[in-house]
Amino acid sequence: MAVYVYSIVATDHPQRLDGLDGVGDPPTALRTVHTKKLSAVVSDAPEELRPKRRDLGAHQAVQERLMADGTVLPLQFGFTTTGDDAVREVLEDRTDELTERLQALKGCAEYHLKAGQDEDAMLRQILTESDEARRLNEDIRSGNAGPDLPLALGELVAKEVEARQDRLAAAVVDALREFAREESVSKPTGNDFVSVSFLVDQKNEKRLRAAEQELAEELGEDFDLRLRGPLPAYSFV
Repeated sequence: MAVYVYSIVATDHPQRLDGLDGVGDPPTALRTVHTKKLSAVVSDAPEELRPKRRDLGAHQAVQERLMADGTVLPLQFGFTTTGDDAVREVLEDRTDELTERLQALKGCAEYHLKAGQDEDAMLRQILTESDEARRLNEDIRSGNAGPDLPLALGELVAKEVEARQDRLAAAVVDALREFAREESVSKPTGNDFVSVSFLVDQKNEKRLRAAEQELAEELGEDFDLRLRGPLPAYSFV
């Protein structure tokens, strides 16, 4: 039977799984696959696995329980393979690589930051600070503009937004990276201009949170900063 793989830990990790259920309906039973140095937490894989709230919660609960007792390599939701022997083979073949990664994550958690800016505020800023944008906007509002001016203004504003958001994203990441061992930048969505994960040592967690709050106050009420953590280090596995 196919198996669902949750995470990898060192064999000497406590691996307390009592009271936890695996994914699936009905829930599957958790177990471990061992080699000399590594263990994988697995369960039988449901025939039809979907990212439903209950299953996502079960997957996350395993990571959080293991995180409370030591270092974890968390796998993304939905990872399956052919059986326990296949899991054991990977653990044996990649022992050095996986052990090295466990050491790199030791004492750390992931913090994920998203940041956005109010669209109207950004537009007002551009129209205030860009002479060309302000001129085009005034010409359009006067009613004497040609049909091409709105398009020209739209293209100018789009370029300005992209350039400003790139600068803002770089500044935000630069302000916080000193508290992280590693960082992983992903493509932002919606109105966000930055989406970044930081691998943060426990001793720096309070400093990171304080710096994020200070940065939010500095940027002002037109900006929306959302810092989540501590999280399993999915972005660094």
